[in-house]
Amino acid sequence: MFFYKFARIIVKIILTPLFRIETIGLENIPKEGGIVLCSNHINNLDPPVVGITMKRPVIFMAKEELFNIPVLNKIIRLCHAFPVKRGKADREALRKGLETLREGKVLGVFPEGTRSKTGELGKGMSGIGFFALKSDAYVIPCAIIGTYKPFRKTKIVYGKPIPFDELRNKKTSAEEATELIMTHIKEILLQYK
Repeated sequence: MFFYKFARIIVKIILTPLFRIETIGLENIPKEGGIVLCSNHINNLDPPVVGITMKRPVIFMAKEELFNIPVLNKIIRLCHAFPVKRGKADREALRKGLETLREGKVLGVFPEGTRSKTGELGKGMSGIGFFALKSDAYVIPCAIIGTYKPFRKTKIVYGKPIPFDELRNKKTSAEEATELIMTHIKEILLQYK
């Protein structure tokens, strides 16, 4: 965790003034317990920016291809990210994600599975609904708003926890759960754009 804390400080010093990062809704983040943190994905900078604005450490699921780049592989592993195979059910990534939540940690995911080229919110992958339904973690929607242009404001908005107890009891499908999460992210985007 030392490397994560050290890297977080350095990245925060650089990125916060460069992109005039404004954080909204930190009061919505529970201080304890597992959290499924679900954000839109517009840029490669999204994980570090979400990481520096959250008060708690975030363990991100990252596309497997990043772990094939020698130096980057070491850095993202030291930041506790773990790989996920995109486009198919990755049982190992699902197991690791649930384990992270059961340990009361924050699991950071980008439900779209890839960056949006247009900036518009895409369709969410059902894996995120799986995490929301199969754990008792809080589900927090997050919206990244901005273009990451130097000295232009970028907002990171954390929404209120999405109530999932009833859906868990009703045996809701992962697809329906994902749709609900994406709706909440979209509402934040519309409210703060």
